[in-house]
Amino acid sequence: MSHILDRPIWASLQTHQAYLREGVGPAIRFPADIAPFAVGQDASPETALALSKLIPSGDDLYLMEAAPPPAPDGVSSVHRAVVQMVWTHFPDAPKPVAPMEDLDDSHAAEMLALATLTRPGPFRAHTHTLGRFIGVREKGELIAMAGERMHLTGFREISAVCTHPDHRGKGLGAMLMHAVGARIRADGEQPFLHAYADNHTAIALYRKLGFEVRRELIHALWKQA
Repeated sequence: MSHILDRPIWASLQTHQAYLREGVGPAIRFPADIAPFAVGQDASPETALALSKLIPSGDDLYLMEAAPPPAPDGVSSVHRAVVQMVWTHFPDAPKPVAPMEDLDDSHAAEMLALATLTRPGPFRAHTHTLGRFIGVREKGELIAMAGERMHLTGFREISAVCTHPDHRGKGLGAMLMHAVGARIRADGEQPFLHAYADNHTAIALYRKLGFEVRRELIHALWKQA
């Protein structure tokens, strides 16, 4: 039996984030200035063709599910394996190593700059509107952040966990992830996240924080050929 997390993009755009849904017929997506994620109702050639029409000129489209459809003619596709992890047990919070603050629209430019520098995953000009973000500053500069991305029934995704290269190794990422996860748990939902399957360092950190691998998904990046 399939699980709601097997197709997280579909589940998000059909439930808590349905208000963001773009597209008609069998293919839907998040707005391009928020996230490049798209999904089809099935893996048929007709759905794949509809998905291809959602690729913006000069941009790409991300599919992420257990079995994304094959790319149609005229579309190039690159696949990478990702692991989906859920927070199953809750160790004590990491020792606070710096003050944290809530981030909002007034911090959008700083958040985008940090994500562009550190590349935690797709982060667009309005990605921060998908959920609640928190960050850490040093001498007024935003040096680390983490927040929420996909939101589906019973689950919220932790995403955009990143630290400026000059400040890594201080425990900022673990502290922020635990804080974001604790907020999700307080709402009665279960935190989850995604990581590339070959990013063994990140996966090891997430295990220490109480996450366990649920299953492997395929991340397909589509571009107009």
